[in-house]
Amino acid sequence: MATKKVFTILSEYGFWGVELVGPMEKLEAAGYKLDFATPFGKIPHALPPSYDPNYMDPPLGYTVTTPEDAAKVKALEESDKLHKPLNLAEILPQRPYFAATNFLREFEDYFKKVKIAQQKLVDEYDAILLVGGSGPIVDMVNNSRVHQAILAFHRANKPIAAICYGVTCLIFARDFNERKSIIQGKHVTGHCLEYDYLDGTGFLNTDLNMGPPPYCLEFMLADAVGPNGQFHGNFGKETSVIVDYPFITARSLQCSYEFGDQLVNMLDNGLTRYGW
Repeated sequence: MATKKVFTILSEYGFWGVELVGPMEKLEAAGYKLDFATPFGKIPHALPPSYDPNYMDPPLGYTVTTPEDAAKVKALEESDKLHKPLNLAEILPQRPYFAATNFLREFEDYFKKVKIAQQKLVDEYDAILLVGGSGPIVDMVNNSRVHQAILAFHRANKPIAAICYGVTCLIFARDFNERKSIIQGKHVTGHCLEYDYLDGTGFLNTDLNMGPPPYCLEFMLADAVGPNGQFHGNFGKETSVIVDYPFITARSLQCSYEFGDQLVNMLDNGLTRYGW
């Protein structure tokens, strides 16, 4: 039974504003409610360049944030809409270290708790949304709780939506025993090589400038989908949104509204393929 709710995960180290505002606008217009979650329940914030209409994106060489989108993101930042996020650490358990004194019993207990938590998620929500920006590199991409949330929707055959660096989470969300890519054989898109920064990969809540991103997402996605899947960079095209059910992936911020439209199309009309 449809619940008209979407479980939305945001980084505590900064998300790209329109990558939330775009799909949120489309989902809410279609009657969906977004529940927001962060890794430890801290209030998420948009990265400042994502609400600066004068910000020049170095790889693309133009200002990527429209005045309209900047105003929407600023309004979100000034509201209390994101002020009470769910705490992912309270929703899903953490896997014990193998060196734990009572490891086997703790490991068995962990999987019992995961199963219960995953069932609650898919009972309450119709889809999961992973918002991008640089922040996910820090606290979402290799977060086992994020992975377990993704796996819950994958096993329930419910839509899994990810944009920009949020797509990276799909690579690492793997069943602990099988350890196989869940996007193997799938068509996906994501931040392509041509969009990668050479310097200036920064985050909120730290003064770290990582320089270039720590990985090339295109190469990782191409490997994860394997020989029977396909990464679609679609460089040169204004947008890149790919649906290969249950996944919907989007390359970057320019895709945000189309991404939202097609996620609604998946939820309301049963869309299973788009963009390839």
